[in-house]
Amino acid sequence: MMTYPINEKQHLTVDGVDTIELAKTYGTPLAVYDVTLIRKTMRAFKRIFEQENVPYVVSYAGKAFATKAIYQVVAQENIHADVVSGGELYTAIKADFPTQHLSFNGNNKSYDELVMAVENGVGTIIIDNFLELQLLSEITAEKNVIQDILLRISPGISAHTHEFISTGQQDSKFGFDLQTGQAKQAYDIAIKDNHLHLRGLHAHIGSQIFDVTGFEKNAALLADTAYSWGWQPEVINTGGGFGIRYTDEDQPLPESKFADAIIRVLKEKATQYDWAMPEIWIEPGRSIVGPAGQTLYTVGSRKDIPGIRNYLAVDGGMGDNIRPALYQANYEAVLANQPNAKSEEIVRIAGKYCESGDVLVWQEELPATKPGDVLSVLATGAYGYAMASNYNRNPRPAVVFVENGQHQVVVERETFEHIISLDQDYTLGDK
Repeated sequence: MMTYPINEKQHLTVDGVDTIELAKTYGTPLAVYDVTLIRKTMRAFKRIFEQENVPYVVSYAGKAFATKAIYQVVAQENIHADVVSGGELYTAIKADFPTQHLSFNGNNKSYDELVMAVENGVGTIIIDNFLELQLLSEITAEKNVIQDILLRISPGISAHTHEFISTGQQDSKFGFDLQTGQAKQAYDIAIKDNHLHLRGLHAHIGSQIFDVTGFEKNAALLADTAYSWGWQPEVINTGGGFGIRYTDEDQPLPESKFADAIIRVLKEKATQYDWAMPEIWIEPGRSIVGPAGQTLYTVGSRKDIPGIRNYLAVDGGMGDNIRPALYQANYEAVLANQPNAKSEEIVRIAGKYCESGDVLVWQEELPATKPGDVLSVLATGAYGYAMASNYNRNPRPAVVFVENGQHQVVVERETFEHIISLDQDYTLGDK
């Protein structure tokens, strides 16, 4: 049984701050992030590569959680960031993130998004398909600039994770297929383009992975592929996907296990092929913000079905965390006013949305609860707020950062007025 950090009131704390007080101050649902832990994880990734004395880039995968505030923390820690849409790029720009430290990923970047990236000095654009290659060639030629790029490869490697978050298999919407020769064709085009500087290869095999084998295979495959083309890449980008703990069923490896495996393989390949050591890029997202985030909810109604199940409803749900409904993801929850108290019942924690699949925690053991109690669902920092919606016209929650005993709202809570702010009155009906 895990023991949770508490104060003298026996309340759950985040970096010394009382979660009950956070709920009173800011309301619920409330996404809370431990910035001290975020910084610690970023520094741990950097330290691994520095101890091995290899060139590297740690690039935070913004799709896990993208706000101005997190990009500012990333910049303070002097690591890069990876964006996957014009919206994420715009957010980073507005956060004054150094754009030369941005990479732009994604499988269907529009012409306007590519122009936006080039005009704002995005350091690296990761090309995913032939249309992007053509569009970027035209844009850079028209603007007479040289743009650094990587080619994203579909490596045909299974990540042994949920189908919806597996990206490296051959049957994938991402990247140039290696087996059919598409990747080599893209290389032949890119390497000859006077306005594109092809620096290396990228392949991401999936997410929430607990085994280093796929990363070893991926790193070796990228190096072997480049060598087979008679080319020495400056960069090998193996993506992210490092798994974290959500429940006792998860057995994540330390960051060092993944990074050390990638470093070892690429050192061997550099020696084998008589290369200078390529710059190793990784793209951790979930592993940086996932464990550092939790979501506070207020307990509402309950429904007890004798011999079947007890449902405990809270004031949020699939609108602020779609992962249980989408991936059947599992989470743990604790009663924030007594997280270490003895459990008295087994409940399913459901949301307030009009869907039977609106579940936040499939099964949890909790002390006795009453309406008004505060629950914390743990490890929600990645792909929770990032995937939030206004389903059922519910406002999205506020986001609070906590660091060194202090706390600050970094995203305000939406209101009903926010939700209807883009609506227009219909004027074409009966007069």
